[in-house]
Amino acid sequence: MTQQFSDASGAVPVPPFPPDMQVAALCWRKHKGRTEVLLITSRDTGRWIVPKGWPINGLNAPQSALREAWEEAGVRADAEQALYVGQFCYDKLLANGQELPVRALLYKIRLRSQEITNRYPESHERKRLWVTPLKAAKLVQEPELQEILRSL
Repeated sequence: MTQQFSDASGAVPVPPFPPDMQVAALCWRKHKGRTEVLLITSRDTGRWIVPKGWPINGLNAPQSALREAWEEAGVRADAEQALYVGQFCYDKLLANGQELPVRALLYKIRLRSQEITNRYPESHERKRLWVTPLKAAKLVQEPELQEILRSL
């Protein structure tokens, strides 16, 4: 059984996590008076995604999501400020060629310019793009993520 804790956003899993669950960060900022969200490219296909990955032992879901955002997008933010905004499903292509249906818990975090750096672990493997939520909804492939982005 998945352990639960309750916060302002409702119950969210903490370790141990279900084996088909990932965590994701929806990073956003205000730039020149408009809301923008951060997309990155996936390493394998180059499609536009939000930072996401498997939960990390010893970290809760929002902490794991923000660790992924650091490694994949150069975001340094306080996980205590992250708010659960929903979940989306997608098929993860595994190294052996199989597809695994995955559910990703999505945490929204507002960024300030000092929380974004150009030097981070996967900077040479990914591109970053700041776009409006509506443009982001057109660029990502996951229907549930598109819906969340359109509702921002």
